[in-house]
Amino acid sequence: MNSNPLEHLDPNAQSLCNDSAIISMENWEQIIECKKRFLEYGENPLTAPFMRREVAESWLRSRKAGANPYSPILGTNVSAVQLQTLLIKNQLLIKTATPLIKAFSGLAIHSGYMLTLRDQQGVLLLQEGNSEEITAFNNVNSVIGAVWAEEIVGTCAHNLCMRLKRPIQLLGPENYSLVLHDNLSSSAPIFDANNQLIGTLVLAHDFGKCDNKHALNKIQTHSLGWITSMALAIQQQMRLKQANQRLKVAKNTLEATISFIDEGIIMVDPMGKVIHSNQEGLNMLQIAPEQATNYSVFNYLSPDSLIVQAVKDGTTLNYIEETLNLDEREQPCIISTRPVFFQTNTEVAGAVLRLNHVDKINALVARRTGNSATFCFEDIIGNNEAISKTKMMCQRFSSSPENVLLIGESGTGKELFAQAIHNFSRPNGPFIAINCAAMPRNLIESELFGYEGGSFTGSERGGRPGKIELASGGTLFLDEIGDMPFEIQAVLLRVLEDKKVMRVGGKRYQPVDFRLVAATNKDLFKMIDEKAFREDLYFRLSVLKLQIPPLRERGDDTLMLAKHFIQTYCRRAKLPIPQISELVCSLISKYSWPGNVRQLENAMIYAVNMAQDNFIYPEHLPEEILRCKFSTPAQINSPPLDINVEEMVSLQDAEILFIRSALSRVNNNVVQAAHLLQVSKSTLYRKIKEYRIEI
Repeated sequence: MNSNPLEHLDPNAQSLCNDSAIISMENWEQIIECKKRFLEYGENPLTAPFMRREVAESWLRSRKAGANPYSPILGTNVSAVQLQTLLIKNQLLIKTATPLIKAFSGLAIHSGYMLTLRDQQGVLLLQEGNSEEITAFNNVNSVIGAVWAEEIVGTCAHNLCMRLKRPIQLLGPENYSLVLHDNLSSSAPIFDANNQLIGTLVLAHDFGKCDNKHALNKIQTHSLGWITSMALAIQQQMRLKQANQRLKVAKNTLEATISFIDEGIIMVDPMGKVIHSNQEGLNMLQIAPEQATNYSVFNYLSPDSLIVQAVKDGTTLNYIEETLNLDEREQPCIISTRPVFFQTNTEVAGAVLRLNHVDKINALVARRTGNSATFCFEDIIGNNEAISKTKMMCQRFSSSPENVLLIGESGTGKELFAQAIHNFSRPNGPFIAINCAAMPRNLIESELFGYEGGSFTGSERGGRPGKIELASGGTLFLDEIGDMPFEIQAVLLRVLEDKKVMRVGGKRYQPVDFRLVAATNKDLFKMIDEKAFREDLYFRLSVLKLQIPPLRERGDDTLMLAKHFIQTYCRRAKLPIPQISELVCSLISKYSWPGNVRQLENAMIYAVNMAQDNFIYPEHLPEEILRCKFSTPAQINSPPLDINVEEMVSLQDAEILFIRSALSRVNNNVVQAAHLLQVSKSTLYRKIKEYRIEI
């Protein structure tokens, strides 16, 4: 027979049992006498050399709390609702402990022991034993839901175990309650992964029917070691289950997260074999979820791909443009990689790839760089018949996929109409606007068509998409198309016909899908005669042609627009909105506005900033407007100006303008104003009264 009864126990259990938790059965009678003197005469148990300090201190606490050692019924009971809540709360602990307790129940029953499981508050959750033992313990209220707290039942094994947070064994008389004087009780704690106490396991045996208690010395150590090993086993399995639950939650959370991402997220091994992918990644590779692990990403890429090498070497790459070789077509995309290593941080375990459609990236780039359409047809202000007809025709053209050519003077709002066409026909795509007159001649080709890496000195390593590629899925607006270099026009014509573009230095065509809107203020027919513009390109551009009327032909729209610009600017600049004098309204209506709507807007912004007292007078308008309308008094004897008579204001309006201007400059001092106007004071007073000018 083995001389060490703990030899086959868990090492942790051995270390926990090799302490003062176990005492000699020889002290049984001494403890009984000490207990009697303590209860009857109040003798301090701490003075007895055979008493364990932790037990003696518990006796003292129990008496101070008012625990009744003579009560035949122990503890209290939680309500049915509370018990149900506790059983649910401790579900994992109970499910973990039950199989182990069941496995040892045969030995426990055969040996006359009873096993119980309690939570961290001492509530009984589970018990196992033979019917005789269970009946005996039930008689003292050892039932499911019973709470044996120290302040109620006094010293017992599981209370001391919870307080000391280590295994403990109590001889019968060490229990404070007299109904437990014949029990040998061993209790061991159960901790969670954070070393927080979550329960105790108790092994109890009734020695009341045993005539020779000293004959049971040999099983005392076995009892504590056994219950300690079982508690450790429950604890380890609990921690494993909790870890598995956390891993499962983490896995589910990760899968839910990457499925929510609208980018392709694909995890691969060092040879590119798919380990896991979200739905967008599967869509981009055109494979079914159940077949994903049978595919390698490398099969979709060229052998010399930077992505292939990065996955094998465990390096990081950002925003590399690649082409996925699918069964029916090629799919351009942007790929980034992040390596994954084993714990050594040297051996490559695989990589995570992030894939984006080129069209999506292009749209984002367009928005971030300010290439977006903000105006719709409702934003084009005007009730004049000419502009209303133009808006109606433009909206009709927007429903067609054909190219549109906008013709109009500078400043008439051609880009405004282009944005409205885009927002009507392709509102979700990018809007790429190019001013052909402002683009450097030597860069226009690479800007329009893009270039491959290394095509010329200073080019980016990964190349760059051109404006036409960026417009794919949306609208390409070519403003001032008449200024496009003649040699580039042929390349543009080919792109419009084939809907394919090849980058500078490239070897393959990239399919593009865009709506073209072009605009010009030049006579393209005249340019064709002068061999400055290609006739075939003109007819390709002008499938649908629209003439935008100048502001001078829009009648009352001019004043409506002026008031709109004043209100819009004042709200943006947080300024009070000024009123417009009648003379200014007349000037605005009769001026020819060679700069059209753009000039009108700038003139109103100037007037708002010049105005005083929240009123716009003629002197607040830009100088070129006043200079083109009438002459000043100092110019009366000068040679006649070359002015269109129809554009001139009446003499009466001119007099009113000068009188108000003079009064404004001298703070309404009539004498000084008369001096400025070189008229007598009485004449000026008469004119003020005649024209009803308010001072």
